[in-house]
Amino acid sequence: MNTFRTHNCGDLTVTDINSEVKISGWLNKKRDHGGLLFLDIRDFYGITQCVIDCEHENFHEIEGIKLESVVSVSGKVVERKEDTINKNISTGQIEIKVDKIDILNESEIIPFQVAVQDDAPEELRLKYRYLDLRRKNMRDNLILRSEIISFLRDRMRGEGFFEIQTPILSASSPEGARDFVVPSRLHAGKFYALPQAPQIFKQLLMVSGVDKYFQIAPCFRDEDARADRSPGEFYQLDFEMAFVEQSDIFKTIEPILFDLFNKFSSNMEVSKVPFEIIPYAKAISEFGTDKPDLRNPLRVVDISDCFENSGFKIFEENLKKGQVVKGIVVKNSSDRPRSWFDKMNNWAREQGQKGLGYIIYENDSAKGPIANNLKDENFKMIRDKIVINNGDSIFFISDKINEANLFASKVRDKLCEEFKLRKQNSFEFCWIVDYPMYEINKETNKIDFSHNPFSMPQGGMDSLINKAPLDILAWQFDIVCNGIELSSGAIRNHKNEIMVKAFEIAGYDTHKLREQFGGLFEAFKFGAPPHGGSAPGIDRIVMLLADVINLREIVAFPLNQQADDLLLGAPNYIDNKHLKELNIKTIDWEKNEVK
Repeated sequence: MNTFRTHNCGDLTVTDINSEVKISGWLNKKRDHGGLLFLDIRDFYGITQCVIDCEHENFHEIEGIKLESVVSVSGKVVERKEDTINKNISTGQIEIKVDKIDILNESEIIPFQVAVQDDAPEELRLKYRYLDLRRKNMRDNLILRSEIISFLRDRMRGEGFFEIQTPILSASSPEGARDFVVPSRLHAGKFYALPQAPQIFKQLLMVSGVDKYFQIAPCFRDEDARADRSPGEFYQLDFEMAFVEQSDIFKTIEPILFDLFNKFSSNMEVSKVPFEIIPYAKAISEFGTDKPDLRNPLRVVDISDCFENSGFKIFEENLKKGQVVKGIVVKNSSDRPRSWFDKMNNWAREQGQKGLGYIIYENDSAKGPIANNLKDENFKMIRDKIVINNGDSIFFISDKINEANLFASKVRDKLCEEFKLRKQNSFEFCWIVDYPMYEINKETNKIDFSHNPFSMPQGGMDSLINKAPLDILAWQFDIVCNGIELSSGAIRNHKNEIMVKAFEIAGYDTHKLREQFGGLFEAFKFGAPPHGGSAPGIDRIVMLLADVINLREIVAFPLNQQADDLLLGAPNYIDNKHLKELNIKTIDWEKNEVK
């Protein structure tokens, strides 16, 4: 028999009445009812109430014990009185009449409440993370994360995928975010890099003849923190398949995600398979972003041509400067007072815009500052493009194309919030496809890869030779849920001659390509199959299913936003002896000294 317990703290029910049992756990709560001491004992599985009579030999000792002390309790299971039943816990119909209680480890005064969900500062919670993880919501999040990963592993194996681990110590790559680097003791002056993703290795597995690979892959990127992004590491369901096209990848992962979100969400509607497919250009045009939240019913429409020779001089002049005009219609919105429209105009100015134009349509007539200066035939042109009925309003955005799209996305979200239009209790999935292969790098003003440089260009070599770089599309895609990017993926390039040309357009000569990606380049000489894959983010999936907006709520031991480990004190200084072994000297930049 286990020395410390016969049952867990969530096990006991009315079927155990009159049984002699033993439980162990943490003292969650303590209540003195004048002659009776009630103790809530908590472990990972639940809470059990225990009762000690004032005649018990340990009564006064236990009366003074601090919360979160570890105790072991032996006694008889008895039924609670009907008016004391707690329906909020699984053991709420019983309690243990204590015969013996041992203090296994007494706690000091805790820095914040564990039994109660108070608003303890996050920095304090991270410093005492082991206490924070005792809280029910944190425990539930850890369990959810574990069950999600187990589900994904089982489904991937069921689809014929093999789980294969790829190296953690690898070579640095010039692409993507900054690397975390690890100095080599044996090779002075050289460094390993922690992988930003298993990109090269999973492609090499395809060249190796592996047909379907996956792993729950740790990825490391030295980048700034966000609410949904850790500054250190994150995990993804990384998978790759040989001899596939884009549609094959969609058909493989869609039912897995559909079943996952159905299984681990309650009273939530999940997009039916197949998920909606939206070309990148359409997403940018209609939503202002390539991460559209489809729960928002509002759409953005380009109505630039409706304002040519329209009488509304501001937009006419903008069009002459190469700018665009976009509109968003909100149904049944004209009853808002003028002050509300003024408030929206002020909000737009706070966003750095000149304002937010609008037209109200009532009694078959257009009203408002813009309508007063707009020719009737031009408003008819607008109505031919967008359905506008009595009681509706239309809001206008005019700027350079990129700026207009960006602001239109904000306006769409703002209007959705103002009119409470967002669909509730729903997970809305979509694929964003047909990404541009190249873009203009804002820092260098030169052609650069827009996404994954190892993607296959649509049209292959012919596109690379005969199309302008900014017109070339790639076999790249994202999967988005409720406006959150869960994953990027692609059909990969598997031919060296196409890789050489693709990198040449982005400014890499063959020598540089082979120097930085020589392993993959060499492997492609020996027969690489067509292949592709994706990598849905575990952390973001768990965040959606746990209904939290902060990644640190679903990770056991996260760094804070400044990339500090407040629990163990990382990053920390390395002693000089260790630095010498690693052939490293540090620089005090303030004193300009080498140490």
